[in-house]
Amino acid sequence: MSPRRLHLNAFLMGVGHHEAAWRHPRTEPALVTDVKHFQNLARIAERGKLDSVFLADGVALWGNVRHNALGGLEPLTLLSAIAAVTEHVGLIATASTTYNEPFHLARKFASLDHISNGRAGWNIVTSASEAEAHNFGIERPAHRDRYARADEFLDVVTKLWDSWEDDAVVKDRESGIYADTDKIHAVEHSGPHFAVKGPLNTQRPPQGHPLIVQAGSSPDGKDFAARHAEAVFTAQQTLAEGQEFYADIKARAIAAGRRPEDIVILPGISPIIGSTEREALRLERELEELIIPAYGVAQLSTILGVDLSDHPLDEPLPEISPETEGQQSRVKLVLDLASRDNLTLRQLIARLAGGRGHRVLAGTPELIADQIQEWFEQGAADGFNIMPPVLPSGLADFVDHVVPVLQARGLFRYEYEGRTLRENYGLARPANRYAELAVV
Repeated sequence: MSPRRLHLNAFLMGVGHHEAAWRHPRTEPALVTDVKHFQNLARIAERGKLDSVFLADGVALWGNVRHNALGGLEPLTLLSAIAAVTEHVGLIATASTTYNEPFHLARKFASLDHISNGRAGWNIVTSASEAEAHNFGIERPAHRDRYARADEFLDVVTKLWDSWEDDAVVKDRESGIYADTDKIHAVEHSGPHFAVKGPLNTQRPPQGHPLIVQAGSSPDGKDFAARHAEAVFTAQQTLAEGQEFYADIKARAIAAGRRPEDIVILPGISPIIGSTEREALRLERELEELIIPAYGVAQLSTILGVDLSDHPLDEPLPEISPETEGQQSRVKLVLDLASRDNLTLRQLIARLAGGRGHRVLAGTPELIADQIQEWFEQGAADGFNIMPPVLPSGLADFVDHVVPVLQARGLFRYEYEGRTLRENYGLARPANRYAELAVV
């Protein structure tokens, strides 16, 4: 039995991560706004003992709804509904530090943590899209400025979560004292971006702090992760790239005074699973045949910040600078992929259709498990962000056929270790800063 155990998160996106999933007969596009669909997905993940489910989010319309099925349900609202029908699986939502205020998000995530009995996680993003900025009547802040705001934002949020000490609520009916107000603290924060008095009007979350997740892989993003993140969602295409990223984040964590094991690194993979390799490749081919090239080109143009609509499909990309104020790490990944494999524009959009830069694996459950095990044991991952190409069947296939292989190899749990998301990720509950100050 391995002394380490994989961590597995299910990334839930509509009816599948492949951009043509909604056109495939294994899916039903009407489900993208159906709460029962997402509750079912979470129950499937919990059946497989997965650590968590994750809902990405942005504050602008993604892509072109002419050619893709988009639901856009607000994730914290949806996760509250999922919490009501699950008991163990963690509940992670994306929320932006650029287009929110700390008090609002501190309260929302504390509420989700209470509603779920300690299963909430926050995927912190700084929002790279210009369309998002325009929905708030501003120009997109510079990349470095967004991360400076994110640093202060998280500082304020954690102060607010700590503003109630764990034993502040005494519930003494006889004396009529509900809470010890000496243990409820104003945070009195004043900084470059925020002035927040506090305290929070919600008691301290069951986990102390909901799990902090981060997904940026730019230099600023990696520094932010090293200082703050407890789980990192990332995208790498090769084992060597995964190993380089993994070693870099762990080293940055040590330099920031943290233990490397306190950051769980989860590359994304999109597994196309068949009982035979031929069956898996047939599903992959069926999805590729449903791709609408104009949609793929438009998506790629948005990622790269370059209009490729008139570029010939069967020629390589033109020269494109990797410098951007947008998604720096994703732009680099896409350009590296196109160059390394000498892809035409048509081939590149097909490769990106399944996972938007995350690794796509087509094969039997044993082949998928082999790849997961190799990255896990060769220093490229602590687990994986599972991105099924079609839903719900792709997640059910992973849970029912890949997870048992990983369990039999001693790589994954048979039962949950605890009740909270932190316990399942093997992470400590943060001490309350104000209680510690009182002791000193």
